[in-house]
Order: sequence, then structure tokens, then C-alpha cells
Amino acid sequence: MEALTGFFTAIENVVWGPLMLVLLLGVGLYLQLGLKLVPIRKLGLGFSLLWKGRVTQKGDEGEGEVSPFNALMTSLSATIGTGNIAGVATAIFLGGPGAVFWMWITALVGMATKFSEAVLAVRYREVNKDGDHVGGPMYYIRNGLGKKWAWMGVAFAFFGAIASFGIGNTVQSNSVADGLNQSLGLPHWVTGIVIMVLAGAVILGGIRRIAKVAGKLVPIMAVAYIAAGILVLIINAEQVGAAFGMIFTHAFTPISAAGGFAGAAVAKAIQFGIARGVFSNEAGLGSAPIAHAAAQTKNPVRQGLVAMLGTFIDTIVVCSITALAILTSTHWTGGETGAALTTMAFNESLPGIGQYIVSFALAVFAFTTILGWAFYGEKCFEFLFGVGSIKIYRVVYILAIMLGAIAPLNFVWLMASVFNALMAIPNLIALALLSPVVFDLTKRHFAGESILPGEDLKR
Repeated sequence: MEALTGFFTAIENVVWGPLMLVLLLGVGLYLQLGLKLVPIRKLGLGFSLLWKGRVTQKGDEGEGEVSPFNALMTSLSATIGTGNIAGVATAIFLGGPGAVFWMWITALVGMATKFSEAVLAVRYREVNKDGDHVGGPMYYIRNGLGKKWAWMGVAFAFFGAIASFGIGNTVQSNSVADGLNQSLGLPHWVTGIVIMVLAGAVILGGIRRIAKVAGKLVPIMAVAYIAAGILVLIINAEQVGAAFGMIFTHAFTPISAAGGFAGAAVAKAIQFGIARGVFSNEAGLGSAPIAHAAAQTKNPVRQGLVAMLGTFIDTIVVCSITALAILTSTHWTGGETGAALTTMAFNESLPGIGQYIVSFALAVFAFTTILGWAFYGEKCFEFLFGVGSIKIYRVVYILAIMLGAIAPLNFVWLMASVFNALMAIPNLIALALLSPVVFDLTKRHFAGESILPGEDLKR
């Protein structure tokens, strides 16, 4: 096992090294500039379309399986997870307050990446033999780049199927089991059984049931966590200005060691800010477009405008709340990291209830992540082995939840990190190669032309 751990650690150091960070930021910046900042300039339009997208729009009847709103909620169910609570705290612990600034930068360029992913997902989606709309990187690689690139689509689907059992499943149930054991004293196996039963009841119903649950649960959990975070910031109002000052100052200058905090160089702030930002909002990983491909829409650009909100909500809003709550507390230099640091920060301002707020949020966030990634992995599995394999995948995925809750997962975390990066590589290459399509469709949409989705294209 030590040899295997060493092997994956070496791979992780390469795939999450400087080249990956440059690739993520570089492709995102290129797309943002090529789109002439549309994802930033049209942010208000995106929220308007999201509100309207709660119901199917005229002309979109029968297209897709879920409303544009629920497609985004399904995507957010997978992205708003442990990264928003534990990941932000880890970024600050390893990279200092400046890491938060680089998380924001990742989100701003990531909005263009997420927009482009969704545009291509709807543009090149297909209808499978069960009559369901399917899409994502594996389909826009095959249908957009042609047969000579088909191997890259297969590689993405393979990496995505494996990653779903790691970052989307076992590490989530393990995080919940640990959190509830510490706060409520619940045995790990009890938590595992409860999550397995609840998640199984939703997952076995497919995308329609997952989207329906996500459409109700995600807005409630996000608003509740944001409200609690804002309350913490109101209580710590005098420290908010100083927290922002540290974020901007130490994004470009090193920060010295203090207390249990080891200090951090600017390079560490950049590295962990970008890595944890991507871990949280998944822009560039290629996971979210799998959900957006199922949206009831005939317009790829319109869905792209909705999809980009996922990155904004996840990182600019939710992650920022966590970061500011931590940096306005007295605990961030104490040597704690992960969910424990966030818990201590909330509990300092809201004694007695802060720890329960974080534990509950962590449990709900992780639960919805399990649901969202179940769909992602299922569609990757379907691409590789056909529609008939879906039932087998669902059963194995549900059983893995229990395993995650009771097993030590250091190695699984490592594998999940590696396969997440391996998903991103073929997706980012495809986004760069298909960027002219995204630019053209966006230009035509805002010129008032009709844009066709994948099922209406003549191949």
C-alpha cells in the first residue's frame, strides 16, 4: 500500500502542479476574453433566466428531462459540498489569507469555463435509446471534435466514473460520519446506513428525482448557511475590513508564521487558492455540463448563462462567507484546519449553536454532493458500457456510501484528487479546441439568431 500511495502522490504532484494551474487559469482567461467578458457583463441576465427557468419556457416543451433551474440546482448539489466548508479552511491554513483572493480569480475566469461547458453540452448532446438527453465532455469531444478525438472522450468518461466513487461518494459520507461523530457522538456505521438509505431512495429514481430533490434542498441549504455566515460577520463587523485587507495584501506578499499557523509564501497562496477553488466550484473539471445537458431548453447559450451562476454562487458567495467567518475569528492562526477550523470560527461568534450549524451544513452539503455525483458517474458509465449498465452502477454506488462512512479514506482522498485532475485535462483541451464554436454561438445568440441544440443538428 505504501508503494501505491507513493505512486499516486507522485502523480498528484504532477497533475495538480504548476502546469495544471496554468492550464485551468489560462483556458478560463482565454474563454473570458474571447467571449468579451459576457459571463461577467451578463450576470444579471443569468439570474433573470434562472428565475424564469423554474418552469419550462414556451418552445422548450419535451426537450430535456429537467427545468433549467433544476439543472443548475443539480449541478450546485454536486459543487456546494465539503469544499465550501473544509476546503476553504484548508486553503487558508496552507496558503494564508491571500489564497482567498486566488479563489476569487479562479471563480471569475471559471464563470467563462462553466458557461462554455454548458453551451457545448447542449449543442452536442444526444438522445439515448431510452429517450433521455445525454451530454457532457465525452459527447462534445466525440461529436464536436470528430472520431480521431474519440479516445479522449472515453478517457474523460473513465476518469469521471472512478472519480464519482471518490470525491462524489466515499469522501463525502466519511466527512459527514466524522462530523456527526464529533458533534453528536453518532457511530460512523449509523450515519452510513442513514445516508445510504436516504441517498438510495433518490438515486434509484434517476435524474428526474435527483433534480427534484436538489431543486428543493439546495436553495434552502445555501440560503440558511449564507444567513448564518452573515450573522457571524455582523457580530464580527469590526474585523471584516481587516480580513479583506489581509486577503488582498497577502495575495501578493508572504505572510509570517503566527501561533500554530506556519506562514505561507505567495506561491502557496496561488497554488492552494486555485486548487481549492477548482475543487469547490469544479469549473473546468467537466462534471457540471453533464447535468446541464439534461435541461429543458433548445438554446445552448441560454443554458450557458444559467450554468455560469454555479461558479459565482459557489465561490464568490458561499466560499467567501466561510473565508470571512474564519478570518474574522481568533482561531485561524491556532493550527487547526479543515472543517474543525470552520466549526471553531462559527462557534466563537455563535456559542453553543455554531458547531451544530456547521455540522448540519456539512451533512446536507455532502448529502447533495453524493446525489449530484451519482448522476455524473452514471452518465460516464453509460457512455462507456451502454444504458443497460446504469442499474448496476447505481447499486454499487449506493453500497459504496456505507464503505466510505466506516473506512479510513486518506488513500481514497488521494485517488480522488488525482482522477479529478485527470478529468480536467481532456475537458480543458476540448474547450480550447471548440472555443470558436462557443464564440460563434454566443455572438449569433445576442444578434437574435436561433441556435440549435444537439438533438436538432444534422450530423
